[in-house]
Amino acid sequence: MKVSDSIKKNATSVNKFLKKEISGNPKQLYDASAHLIIHGGKRLRPFMVVKSCMMLGGKQSDAIIAASAVEMIHNFTLVHDDIMDNDEMRHGVPTTHKKFDVPLAILAGDVLYSKAYHTISSKSKLSSNYTTQLITKLSKACVEICEGQVDDIKLAENKRIPTESEYIKMIEKKTAVLFEVSCAMGAISAKKSTKDVKNLSVFGRNLGIAFQITDDLIGIMGNTKVTGKAVGNDIREGKKSLPILLAIRKARGSDKKKILRVFGKSNATRTQINEVVDIIRSLGIEDTVRKQALRYANRATNALNKYSGIHKSDLISLLDFVVKRSV
Repeated sequence: MKVSDSIKKNATSVNKFLKKEISGNPKQLYDASAHLIIHGGKRLRPFMVVKSCMMLGGKQSDAIIAASAVEMIHNFTLVHDDIMDNDEMRHGVPTTHKKFDVPLAILAGDVLYSKAYHTISSKSKLSSNYTTQLITKLSKACVEICEGQVDDIKLAENKRIPTESEYIKMIEKKTAVLFEVSCAMGAISAKKSTKDVKNLSVFGRNLGIAFQITDDLIGIMGNTKVTGKAVGNDIREGKKSLPILLAIRKARGSDKKKILRVFGKSNATRTQINEVVDIIRSLGIEDTVRKQALRYANRATNALNKYSGIHKSDLISLLDFVVKRSV
């Protein structure tokens, strides 16, 4: 089975569980909470929970609760992130706060956050020790995500172009930590040792970094038909992603001036954006970023060296998909 088919099959099980959990009254609150979930998302993080568990000898049923909780947390972060960024569209539909207004969207995010922990604490069939480990891991990850979000805001407000290490530190917390905890919770759901939890955590964190680096590349050079976003949209928004900071540091003379003139300008024309994208391409930034993503992918692969089987193959296939996504 192709990894894409395996992801879809797992998503069906997770979606069925989520549909039951995210319902109730007031209806509008739960409609807002489920809005992004029912309109898209590949369920990559739940897939990582389930496959990590099964690779270590567990069953899908052992991991479905943790997998669903992770997806609730992921969507909680999306709802609140869209409010902070004032984004209008996600998954091809209006963002939660645009459809339901900001107050209800904040509450919808809070419901998702709370439901994640309630789901684990009330439905887990694991012993109290393992259930506590799940809650501890997930709560720590949520704290790091919030810290990463603040780091991202500070980088955006600061006129200085961040260093590569500052950027990596930010995405480790804002993005990679949820991939890390997904794999860790899969290992815990399989009732495995601290060493196994650590190995899976290393795999997830490095996959998450590779994912975000590649995602940022797509944000600059992505095919609109594939991404649903305009080419170079991150340039107009002034997003200090890895491709941008590398391009600004590498460009010289008029090319550098053109990038800086357009970067962060909401009224930049399509012609200006395309010109900057062409400059970034000419600097060889795509190749540089791809190599960086591959380095983190190799670290992720090495973390699973002691394991084998079809479920490990699925995790490695997911890693390959993440790194090799087309722009």
